[in-house]
Amino acid sequence: MSLNSILKIFLPKDRVFFALFENVAEVLVKMGDKVVDIINEPSYEERAKLIKEVDDLEHVNDDLTHSIFTELGKNFITPFDREDIHYLASALDDIADYIYASVKKINFYHVNPDDPGIRKMGELIQEGTVQVHKAVTELRNMKNMRQITDALVAINSIENQADDIFDMSIERLFATEPDAKEVIKKREIYQVMEIVTDKCEDASNVIESIIIKYA
Repeated sequence: MSLNSILKIFLPKDRVFFALFENVAEVLVKMGDKVVDIINEPSYEERAKLIKEVDDLEHVNDDLTHSIFTELGKNFITPFDREDIHYLASALDDIADYIYASVKKINFYHVNPDDPGIRKMGELIQEGTVQVHKAVTELRNMKNMRQITDALVAINSIENQADDIFDMSIERLFATEPDAKEVIKKREIYQVMEIVTDKCEDASNVIESIIIKYA
């Protein structure tokens, strides 16, 4: 076997991992867009169709995450620490899981999503997935550090805004909603939507750790 052939065996499979992460990030953006579509859809039946599309995207994400873990088990050398690959894949998967959980609850609880808190949370989730996508796609080369750091700062800001929206929405809910059941249902939806932004920040923290080590 030639020296070049031997070296190829040990070359990191950068393209495999980066392509998989980029595909996951693209799925998250599609899911974020669907969140806004669902919130803006007044029909329960039409919302159900859109929620099913989010469910399908979540399954696509599960398959991609499984592929990342499979590649992690197959490849001895990786583009960055194996633990970081695992952490990032898990963090991105959590975003998808909580996005699906949040939109599923809207129809499960028969809640009218035409609500200021739900609308604003949906917009923040959509923007959070866009910023996660920007950061993930720059990991391949790590040349545009400004774009990565700007995205990470934006994700942190989104998470802080979501905390404020959650607090204000709960305050408004208790002040204006006389039905205790509606209070319970909307509070849970606010809470799960806010967790999505927490999970975006978790992914941001992993990306920050990676660029500190390798940039």
